[in-house]
Amino acid sequence: MTMQNIIGLSREELERDFTDAGIPKFRLKQIWHWIYHHGVRSFDDMPNVPKELRFKLQDLYTINRPEITKAMTSADGTQKWLLKFQDGEEAECVHIPESVRGTLCVSSQVGCTLTCKFCHTGTQKLVRNLGSAEIVGQMMLARDAFDEWPTPFSNRLVSNIVMMGMGEPLYNFDNVAKALKIIMDPEGIALSRRKITLSTSGVVPMMDRCGEEIGVNLAVSLHAVRDDLRNVLVPLNKKYPIKDLIDACRRYPGVNNANRITFEYVMLKGVNDTNADAKELVHLIRGIPAKINLIPFNPWPGSDFECSTPDRIDAFSQIVQRAGYSSPVRTPRGRDILAACGQLKSESVRQSKSLLKAS
Repeated sequence: MTMQNIIGLSREELERDFTDAGIPKFRLKQIWHWIYHHGVRSFDDMPNVPKELRFKLQDLYTINRPEITKAMTSADGTQKWLLKFQDGEEAECVHIPESVRGTLCVSSQVGCTLTCKFCHTGTQKLVRNLGSAEIVGQMMLARDAFDEWPTPFSNRLVSNIVMMGMGEPLYNFDNVAKALKIIMDPEGIALSRRKITLSTSGVVPMMDRCGEEIGVNLAVSLHAVRDDLRNVLVPLNKKYPIKDLIDACRRYPGVNNANRITFEYVMLKGVNDTNADAKELVHLIRGIPAKINLIPFNPWPGSDFECSTPDRIDAFSQIVQRAGYSSPVRTPRGRDILAACGQLKSESVRQSKSLLKAS
């Protein structure tokens, strides 16, 4: 019998387990603190927990992180980890160091359910969703890598999370929500919801629920301003067209000038980078507290696209900025190790449909 990983279980789930096992309720807070504030890897490392209880916990649970099977470091300091999970499947996770923060790019699926044409991950078919333990585990192994236990109150090397790794987070909402609530819990990892951004390609029916139940920052992979083009670049648009997507952004809970929606727009030479595209983008989002992240296309083996020229990107950005929207051009990070936006891919193979539905 495979023991359950205690990482990734919600407080409510642990409370029910502890009640069933006859463990006093007040012990939950202690054990939670050891796991998520101190980052312990063994129940033996919990000195204020009685030895008998530690033995009982060892019979009930494991404390498992994903395994790093390959680590790569870019010339710019970006680190990419290939992670192996208990069933042997793999996903990638990236840490991007900056002067004022360190951002962890977290995966939500092995492969991806979408087939965005400019994205390397999209060429890898979906294998399965990641469980809450596997999502929280990415944050914890990053903390391990930087020896950032117990949870520091300031100057964190892992200070921000972007759910922009492999997969579409809103197609794995329950596990993503559970994981992020654990990461935000003030008695553990204690990451503010304002330090977490979830990126979606536009799973419109789940966007309201994301804002109401998690309340993290929202980023939307837009990439085109016309349905005919977005149908090609982001095929999900055929199901949820631009109008429906923008309407969902307008009603996203908590959006204001302090908490703006980020629209991500990859710059593709001769495809979506004209002045007319920039003007239509401004028209589309008018009235939404937002910023537009312009992303120079990051090449990957076999891609049919080229990056827009610096002059073209600058002209596009100027139009957006003159309309009153912040329009930063994202500096590519980790390109030399295929760790930049749209470049992640593992070698996991696709499972049968029956196994996928069971995961």
